[in-house]
Amino acid sequence: MVTAYRHEPFTDFTIEENKQAIQEALRNLNSQLGEHFPLVIGGERIQTEEQVISYNPANKTEVIGTVSKVNKELAEKAMQVALETFETWKNWDPESRARILFKAAAIIRRRKQEFNAYLVKEGGKPWKEADGETAECIDFLEYYGRQMLRLKNGSKVNSRANEFNTFTYIPLGVGIVISPFNFSLAIMGGTTVAAIVTGNTVLLKPSDRTPVVAAKFVEVMEEAGLPAGVLNYIPGAEPEIGDYLVGHPKTRFVSFTGSRAVGCHIYEHAAKVQPGQKWLKRVIAEMGGKDTVVVDESADIDLAVESIVYSAFGYAGQKCSAGSRAVVHEKIYDEVLEKCVALTKTLTVGTPEEGQYMGPVIDKGQFDKIMNYIEIGKGEGRLVTGGEGDDSIGYFIQPTIIADVDEKARIMQEEIFGPVLAFCKAKDMDHLMEIANNTEYGLTGAFLSKNQAHLERARREFHVGNLYLNRGCTAAIVGYQPFGGFNMSGTDSKAGGPDYLIQHMQAKSIGEQL
Repeated sequence: MVTAYRHEPFTDFTIEENKQAIQEALRNLNSQLGEHFPLVIGGERIQTEEQVISYNPANKTEVIGTVSKVNKELAEKAMQVALETFETWKNWDPESRARILFKAAAIIRRRKQEFNAYLVKEGGKPWKEADGETAECIDFLEYYGRQMLRLKNGSKVNSRANEFNTFTYIPLGVGIVISPFNFSLAIMGGTTVAAIVTGNTVLLKPSDRTPVVAAKFVEVMEEAGLPAGVLNYIPGAEPEIGDYLVGHPKTRFVSFTGSRAVGCHIYEHAAKVQPGQKWLKRVIAEMGGKDTVVVDESADIDLAVESIVYSAFGYAGQKCSAGSRAVVHEKIYDEVLEKCVALTKTLTVGTPEEGQYMGPVIDKGQFDKIMNYIEIGKGEGRLVTGGEGDDSIGYFIQPTIIADVDEKARIMQEEIFGPVLAFCKAKDMDHLMEIANNTEYGLTGAFLSKNQAHLERARREFHVGNLYLNRGCTAAIVGYQPFGGFNMSGTDSKAGGPDYLIQHMQAKSIGEQL
C-alpha cells in the first residue's frame, strides 16, 4: 500500500519567525561564500586546475563559490564508473532506492531555509520564488519515490491456462542529465532522482550559472545513503565534452532542460548511432515556450490582470512557463492594459536578499539579450511601462510591457526569457484561438472567461501541454499538474506526472509455459 502525499507547504514570510529564519540562513551563507566544490566521480572528490566561478547576479562581483571543471578524460572516467556501478545499482530493490529519495526529502525539508538562501544568492530568486522551488524539489523526491513503489511490480497482464505471464519495468543504463539555471534545485533534482530511483546511474552536468546549488544537492543524496558512483557530479563541461557524452556509445538516455536550439542539437546528435552502440538513445527534453494568457470579453478583469502580470514577471520572466504574451479581446483590451500597467508599476525590483518582488536576470549575456529585445519591441509596438535596465551592480531590468503588438511580431513569437510582456488585441473567439496557437511552441497557456462554451472550446483547441483556465499559466505543482509541452517545447515528458518514470525504463514481458 503506497501512502498518499500532499505537496510540500510553502513558507509564509509575513510571519516574523519565518522571516527571521531566512534572514539567518542568508547571514550564514554570506559567511561561507567562496567555498570550492570538486567533481564527484564514484564518490571520489577530484580537484581540477580549471574552475567555474559562480557569481551573484544581484551583485556581479560577489563570488558564491567555485567548482572544478570537468575535462574529456574525467568525463570518460565518470562514464566508466557509472557503467560499472549500474551493474549493481540496477539490482537494488526499488523500495530501497525509493527510501533514499524519502530520506533526501527529509534532509532538504529540515534545511529548507538554507537551500532557499542558496537560490536567492546564486539564482537571484526572491524569497517566495526560492521557497516554491525548494518545496518543488521536495515534492519531486517524495512523488517519484512513491511512483516507483507503484511501478516496482510492473503491470498486470493476462495469463491463459498452463502459462504465467509478467510485465515488468527494468532500468535503461547510464543517463546524462543536463539541467538549467532557472530551476537549479527543482528541475536539476527532479530529473536526477527520476533517473536514479528507476535504477539508472547518472552523469550530472548542471548549468554553469548555478553549479553550487547542484553540488549541495549531491551532498544531500550522499548523506541520504546513495551509493558512490550512482550520481556523478561533472560541472563545467565545454560544448564539445557535452557532445562527447551525448554521442557516447554507452550513453543510454539524455535528460535535458534548456533552450530550443540546444535541445534540437542534442536530439539530432543522440539520434546518430555510434560504432559499438547497440540501442537507440532516448531523449527526454523540455525546451522552452512562448506562452500566452488569453482573455475573452466575458472574463473577470481583475483576475485577468493578476494572471497576466504575475505570470509574466515572476522570477523576472525567467521561466519556460512565463506568460510573455497577453492576447485580449478588443472590447476590454484598453481596460485590461491600463490595469496591467498600474499593477506592474507596483512591483518592486531589487536585491532579492532584501525580499523584493523581482530580482535580477541571471547574467550579462541574458541582460544584453533582453535589452536588445526591448529595443526590438519598441519598434514593433508601444512601450507603456518599463524598458529600463541597470547592470552597474547586478543585472536588473524593470518589468516591461509593450502594447499594440502585431500577432506575428518578433516579441510575440520568439522566447525572450526575461521580464518583457507583449500585449496583442483580438477581434473575436476565433481570433483569440488563432493567435494562441500561432507560435512554434506549445508549453503552457491560460484562458480566462466566464463563457462556458468558450472554456470548453479552449480545452479542445488551445494546443499546449499545460492549459490553465481562469488562473495564471505558471506554478505547476508536482502530482497535480504534470508539466511538459508540445511542438518545439520538447518531448512532452510530463515531469511530476504518472508517466514520467516509465521514460527512464524499458518494459520486459516474460511468459512461462507451465
